[in-house]
This record gives sequence, structure tokens and C-alpha cells, in this order.
Amino acid sequence: MRGSTMELREPLETLIHEPTDFTKHLNFPPPERIKIYDSTLRDGEQMPGVALSPGQKYEIARALSDMGVHIMDLGFPFAALSDRRALQLIVQGKRNGEIREDVELLVMCRSTKSDIDITIKTLRDIGVDVNEVTFFIFTSGSDLHLKYKIGKALLRREGRDISEWLDLPVEFYREANIRMMCEAISYTRDQGINAIEFGGEDGSRSDLEYTIELAKAGYAAGGTRYSFPDTVGSFTPEGVDHYIPRIVKEFPGKDLVVHFHNDFGLAGVNTVRAMSHGINIPTCTVNGMGERAGNAPLHEVVCTLKYLYGIDIPGFKYDHLIKLRRMLEEFSGIPVSAHAPIIGEGVFTHESGIHTAGLLIHPKIYQVIPPEDLGRRIRYVFGKHSGLSAVREVLNRPEFRAGLERDGVEVTDELIEAVHLFVKDARQKRTKSDSFVNVTQAYYNEYHRLGITELRLVELASTIGRLLIEGTFKPKTIDELPLSSNSQRANTHSSKTKDGKTKSRLSRKKH
Repeated sequence: MRGSTMELREPLETLIHEPTDFTKHLNFPPPERIKIYDSTLRDGEQMPGVALSPGQKYEIARALSDMGVHIMDLGFPFAALSDRRALQLIVQGKRNGEIREDVELLVMCRSTKSDIDITIKTLRDIGVDVNEVTFFIFTSGSDLHLKYKIGKALLRREGRDISEWLDLPVEFYREANIRMMCEAISYTRDQGINAIEFGGEDGSRSDLEYTIELAKAGYAAGGTRYSFPDTVGSFTPEGVDHYIPRIVKEFPGKDLVVHFHNDFGLAGVNTVRAMSHGINIPTCTVNGMGERAGNAPLHEVVCTLKYLYGIDIPGFKYDHLIKLRRMLEEFSGIPVSAHAPIIGEGVFTHESGIHTAGLLIHPKIYQVIPPEDLGRRIRYVFGKHSGLSAVREVLNRPEFRAGLERDGVEVTDELIEAVHLFVKDARQKRTKSDSFVNVTQAYYNEYHRLGITELRLVELASTIGRLLIEGTFKPKTIDELPLSSNSQRANTHSSKTKDGKTKSRLSRKKH
């Protein structure tokens, strides 16, 4: 904040309670054991409508490395050519020093030999050694998932008839699931792979005793790090208190991961709560991107730790958070709310006269996070809520006052009062004519264009179906799909001809 701040006569800690006054009894891991695990390049990209090019993923990875992230989730490299290229670029970046050498890269596999084999082959095909990455072998954790999501697959593995699916008890699926996961981990180890993360989806709705059994079996099979998820974002802080202390107690000294979703806006809170019980690896995404309502927002987790719990992550550059926010906004097409905590464009902006007057006395009166820590500053906007103090402070700034004096204008109480009343009146009058319907409608129109809508999918199916019948359309394989550039998106929208008929932009096969 510009201008001078009043020097307090008393020490600040005698005037207010700091958040850390109430948290000293908690069981946070030592800061040097905390590893920030970013899933923007996998879970973040799963946000509906988002598609990142290999070049964009590389730029994000470099920025995450520069900021101080420790682990990066790169998803399923065999799923698409663009994902393979992104992994290849990021590994090359580590080798040439553009990405920190100590950054851990992670790829994902289901608990099947086929997934593991194709992942290993993919890595070899792009010149990546299997031990340049961590393998994340995952399965399901809750009984709902075990029986009804992967139950048929488990039956086939066990040589049982599908007709038994609904009649077999949950215990059968629990045991079969552990066997499947452990065989996958052991097989991965047998291929010479040393780092293996593992876990079961929907952990936050699973039976706790079964969760412990699954984790113990995974470690015994050769897994090196257990991950506990809240896949559907339904965890409460009380739920965290039920599961996490027991998990930490059962695996003392182990690196332990939590991966929480944000369906009720609690992912950041729950992640920090889990860390207060001893979890040392929080999973986050830039801007909180991800499936449905997203994941634990990176900015919320690291700044809550720093400013509310006094835990400063060694080497982490908090002032890079805004740069990452803007980069992801540009690449994804999804802007962050102006009042999003910590990184929102407006969170260090003030209009209210009461607030601005307090800030001009001392920033701590109304602001907890020092904006300069994030490369920001307190700024003012002026309108019907403004007070004289902010007008006076801005007009008296040396750079502005000098300009006014060159114009022959002296900053007096009379001028300050006149300007103050004028901006209040002008903003009040604007409320009668302001309409933001065009702005908001344009935003939602663009948002719905990020992905292919249901209606557009049906239109495409109709066009492709007719072309297939005519024999003039040849479907492409995944590997034949072009790599998107940083500056281009595939344009699959239809256009209208002069007679109003829809003209498809799909390519026909040349004869």
C-alpha cells in the first residue's frame, strides 16, 4: 500500500489474536517434509471444455517448477498423442535444466497388466526411462465402487460368471480388489520400476478398516506411497478427523498423499485439516481446476498454511501464484472470479469509505495477507461507497500531485470534497443505466463453446453417419489426431450458407 502507515504504540500481537494462537497444538509435518503435488496437467485438464496443448503443458510445468511445486501429475501418457508429447517435452525440460531436477513426475495406470504394459511401452517409445517417473497404480476403495463400478471386471479376473454379479457379497469384491491391486503393484515392480504410488478411488466413503487393509497390502506388495482421495468432494472436516489420524498412525514416517475434490467448497479446508493430522503431501491444482467443481485450489492450500497456520513451505514462491492464475486463464478460457480468495483480481481492491480509512491507518485493520507477498498492492476504486480518506490519499501521492500542480491545480480540502461528491454522484447515476447482460451473456456463450455441446454432438453424429453410409468419411485413430498448437483450437462449429442450411466443416475423404 502506498502512503505512510501509522506506527502502532503497542506490539501488534497484544492488540489482536493471530490465527496461529489457536493452532500450536496441531500435528502438522515439519515444513521441510511437505511436498506440493500439483494435478493441473491431468485432473485440471479434465475440467469440462478444457484442452491443453503439449506446448501449453510444458509452459505450465516450467512455471510450476519455478514456483516450487514438488510433484506433477501427468496423467495417462498412452491416452493421446498430445499427452505423450507433453510428457516427452517435460522430461526433456528436466534433463536440460529448464525444469528442476528434483521435480517428481507421475503417470497413472489402472490396476491392470495391460495398462502397465502400454504405459511402459509408451514411455520407451518417446525415450523416457521408466524410473524417470512415478507410476500411480489405482483401483477403487468404497464398496459402492467395488461392487457396482468394477464388480464385473473383478468377476472376470476371478474366473466367476457374470450372472453372480449382484448376488455375491461385498466381502468377495473387497478381497478380489486387493488381489488385483497387489498383483498390479508386484508386476510393476517386476518390470524394474521403483516408485509406485497407489490408492483406491472414493476413499472418503469407504470403510475405514478396509482402507487400512488396502493400504497395508499395497505397501507389502511393493508400493512406495499411499494416496487417499475424496473423489466426489463430499468430505467434511469431521470426516477428515475420522479417517486421517488413523491412517497416519498406521503408517508412521511414510509419505502420505491426500487428493480432495471441491464440490462443496471444502477441498482446501479439508486438505489443510488432513495436514494438521500429519499428512505431508497435499494434492492441488492451479485455480482449483478439475472435474465438476474442481480440486483443492493450490493458492488456498499454500496460503492458508502460511498465513493462518504459520507454515512457510521452503523455497515456495508465493508471488508466482498470480502469474500461474493468468496463464491458466489464458490457456483454459476459464477466468477466476474477481473475488476468489487470495488470487482474485479484486481481493486487494477497496471502495468502502470505512475500509479505506482503516487501511490508511494500518493495513492490518482490514487486510491479513500482505499484498506485496503476492506481487500485488492495495488499490482503490471510487464510487457511491467511497470516503474522503481514499480520495485524499490518492490525490496527495507525489506522482499524481505533481501532475495536478503542473495543471495549476492545488490539492485542497475543497477540491477533495468536490471530487468525492462528484464520483459518488456519477456512480449513483450509472446504476440507472448500467446493464451487464451483454458482458455476462458473452461470457457464458464463450464458456459453452469451450467443449462440444450435447446438441452439437448429435448434429455431428448425423453428419458423420450420413458420410459413413456414403463411404466418404474415414474415421481417424487416436494416434492420427493432430497435435494442437498453442494458438489454435479445433473448430468444430457449423456455419450457415446463404440459404440458411447448415454446412459441416468436417473433412470428406478424397477419392
